[in-house]
Amino acid sequence: MSAIVNLNEKREEIKPPSLDRLVGLTAADLAQVNAVILEQMQSPVLLIPQLAGHIIAAGGKRLRPMLTLSAARLCGYGGTRHVGLAACVEFIHTATLLHDDVVDESDLRRGAATANAVWGNKSSVLVGDFLFARAFELMVADGSLEVLRILSRASSVIAEGEVHQLVTANDTETLEEDYLEVIRAKTAKLFAAACEIGAVVNDRREAERLALESFGHNLGMAFQLIDDVLDYSARQATLGKTVGDDFREGKITLPIVLAFRAADEEARAFWRRTLEDLEQKKGDFRRAVNLLEQTGALRATVDRARDYAVRAAEALRPFPDGEHKQALLESVDFAVARGF
Repeated sequence: MSAIVNLNEKREEIKPPSLDRLVGLTAADLAQVNAVILEQMQSPVLLIPQLAGHIIAAGGKRLRPMLTLSAARLCGYGGTRHVGLAACVEFIHTATLLHDDVVDESDLRRGAATANAVWGNKSSVLVGDFLFARAFELMVADGSLEVLRILSRASSVIAEGEVHQLVTANDTETLEEDYLEVIRAKTAKLFAAACEIGAVVNDRREAERLALESFGHNLGMAFQLIDDVLDYSARQATLGKTVGDDFREGKITLPIVLAFRAADEEARAFWRRTLEDLEQKKGDFRRAVNLLEQTGALRATVDRARDYAVRAAEALRPFPDGEHKQALLESVDFAVARGF
């Protein structure tokens, strides 16, 4: 079993965790997924493939569909249903990104202009709806009511998470448990569903389905918490992302929740001015980073991510050792190691 990264070891003595094994093992299947995505994006309304192609091309490593592909192979699946379902997972994820950027009024994603910045909010929302519809068409084409139940439930939970986040937006009094509930819904639920359906396609027993759901949930939680840390870290730039976007948009993430809880009244006034009122001036971001470091909020967030990572690795214990299990375990290490 792969070991969760030990923060107390010297970095130079550790081979940096990566997704290389996962990428290699799923490469052939992922090529088919990309072909399905390209086919399903087509529409006589030219704006749809243009805008959808923009957001998909600007996406990350296709981690969620790779999890579906690898989970299916881990469960001994030898068919092709997992390809369409992995594309479905990517469409759900992409649709939520389009809607997220509109709600957050974001202009950049991974250093590139967001779809709403290029084509406007109305187009982004409607194309997001189109991708959701395509996802449901793929679910129906698969023919499994259980798959439909899992992925449709994930879609509704993600929407609930979006609304929950909207209600608590720019609120520095947000509680840790409330924030964790938001990311459980917005991020971890799709990770969990993406992994669980890998067992469903091969009719594996419930214990294995639940194990993969737990793996995905805990991986998703760890992944998002490290993303929260990266927004205030120089490491962000090396990963192809911009630094300080969450701060500029007044997003309340776990490091902020923890720092605000530990802050004196002067620091709390700073957080309220910059995040609630969005009155930001030169030097505020540097001060924010200093406060997060002084209160230990960044380290505490990484520690919580590591706890979720340990649970994710433990969830795979019932499965026999092999290349796909190792790849999934390495994805856990990678998720946490991004933070430092």
